[in-house]
Amino acid sequence: MNVTELINAYLDIWNERDAAARLKLMESVLSEDSLYADPDYEGLRGHAALSDAIALAHTKLGDLRFSLGELIGVHHDRALFTWRLGDAATGYDVVEFAGGRIRSVIGFFA
Repeated sequence: MNVTELINAYLDIWNERDAAARLKLMESVLSEDSLYADPDYEGLRGHAALSDAIALAHTKLGDLRFSLGELIGVHHDRALFTWRLGDAATGYDVVEFAGGRIRSVIGFFA
C-alpha cells in the first residue's frame, strides 16, 4: 500500500463497527505494538486497547464517519494529514510507519 492507501485503511478501522472485522483490519494496517494518543487518550498500546476505544467512540458519535481531508506532508517514515468526522469535527494526525504498517498515531482535534 502507498501512504494514502494506508491512511485510508487506518480511517476504515475507525469506521468499522464490527469488532472482529475491525481487529482483522488492524492486523494489516497497524503494527502489533502500535501506539495511539490524542487529547482523550495519553497512549493506547496494541490493537485491543484501540479497538475498545473505537467501540466507545461509536456510541458517542452515532453514524458519523471519518474521511481523509488533506495529506499535508510525508517524509522519511512519517506523515501528517487532516481528517474529517462527517461535518461535526476535524483534526490532524501524525503517523509513523514501520515495516509497511503504521506504528504510531498522534492525533490532534481542531
